[in-house]
Amino acid sequence: MDNACEKVWSNCLNIIKDIVEWQHYKTWFEPIKPVLLKENILTIQVPSQFFYEYIEEHYVNLLAKTLKRELGKNARLEYRIMMDSGNSKNKPVTMDVPGHGYKSYSNNEMDFPLVISNPVKNPFVIPGLKKMQIDPQLNPSYTFDSYIEGNCNRVARRAGKTVAEKPGSTSFNPLVIYGGVGLGKTHLAQAIGNEVKNLHNNKVVLYVSSEKFINQFVDHGRNNAINDFIHFYQLIDVLIIDDVQFFNRAEKSQDAFFAIFNHLHQSGKQLVLTTDKPPKDLEGVQERLLSRFRWGLSADLQVPDYETKIEILERKMKNDGLEMPKEVVKYIAYNIQNNIRELEGAMISLLAQSSLNKREIDLELAKKVLRNFIKSSSKEITIDTIQKMVCDYFDVPYEKLLQKTRKREIVQARQITMFLAKAFTKNSLKTIGEHFGGRDHTTVIHSCQTVKDLMDTDILFKESVIELQQKVQLAAM
Repeated sequence: MDNACEKVWSNCLNIIKDIVEWQHYKTWFEPIKPVLLKENILTIQVPSQFFYEYIEEHYVNLLAKTLKRELGKNARLEYRIMMDSGNSKNKPVTMDVPGHGYKSYSNNEMDFPLVISNPVKNPFVIPGLKKMQIDPQLNPSYTFDSYIEGNCNRVARRAGKTVAEKPGSTSFNPLVIYGGVGLGKTHLAQAIGNEVKNLHNNKVVLYVSSEKFINQFVDHGRNNAINDFIHFYQLIDVLIIDDVQFFNRAEKSQDAFFAIFNHLHQSGKQLVLTTDKPPKDLEGVQERLLSRFRWGLSADLQVPDYETKIEILERKMKNDGLEMPKEVVKYIAYNIQNNIRELEGAMISLLAQSSLNKREIDLELAKKVLRNFIKSSSKEITIDTIQKMVCDYFDVPYEKLLQKTRKREIVQARQITMFLAKAFTKNSLKTIGEHFGGRDHTTVIHSCQTVKDLMDTDILFKESVIELQQKVQLAAM
């Protein structure tokens, strides 16, 4: 490996480590090794095919921008993938592939380029760029077209549509969307953001979870850059904050958000907030903030009725190219009572069982699978029960689950246990965290999101989680 290659990659990492969360940096960037620099093409070595695919899906744009900064606009990235040789005595086999997801960027291709005379630090872009590109952080699949309207959400959906058409110009400012877990708050909030982007391409839109907002505030506090943090958020035209109930233990973050809220509202900018309960019932949030939440419209999301559940299932089947007998769809809709996430989970489990057992989907199979979703007894599952179940499954000592360690197998076992505890017990995030050596609720949130992300990208991981879900469900029967 030549010095030029190593130097270019080191400079890229110096930028990346300031943007990516530390744990993600340790997991996805430290194992990468630069191996070749030829003209404007940098080749990096990654430890596996899965690693390569994950980097391409989640970080290719970040790599593109940092590499262009080092090597110019014609910079290119290639991968050398370590392959299993089948024999531990042999040297690992490697395979070279181009960066298929690599995108080129120019200033006029950037979404919402924003030029200001005195640039402030943008928490969402690479420091040092002449123009600030604010990534709206939106999932493009969360749209109004994919959000089924029913009696359970009609007011909230139509209010959201109105806000998207005339952001900051209606009495629905702020728009507060509230409801229980899995009822579509995040989907609707992001649908508003995506619609604003489609209708008003000059508007700067940003979606951010309260957890990320708080973490950014803390990071800026350490660097004595709180003013930059506040000034950045005051530049946004449509600000969407998800799960504001988690501000309850972040007093100083609330102070910053109060300043941001006032500035945006007075400037005719739009705020969209989501929470798990109506503003009047939020605990630990400053009264001055709660009073401002009540300035606009608070719209609730309820559990969908039978007809809406049928429509949701049929739309998901159509989008995913799936087929299922009508009587099975009706059976799922009738028996799943809690939320949309559980509804879709039941359908996915049914499809998985059908595929694994090579059996056609029929009502008999649906009844067998849905026994794991329908509560047929009052037996309560505890966090301790789930901890022991996961420890047995992964052959991990119980005490290791509570210790501070970065060993992958221990970290993943702990994250899955938190994920299952949140799904199958009525305990608060705080209580769950306390069962893992006194960790706080933000760790639980991060663990649950990590499990969801890995289930989307790692088939074997997903199968392990599904199997554990079934074991927990059976224990409750």
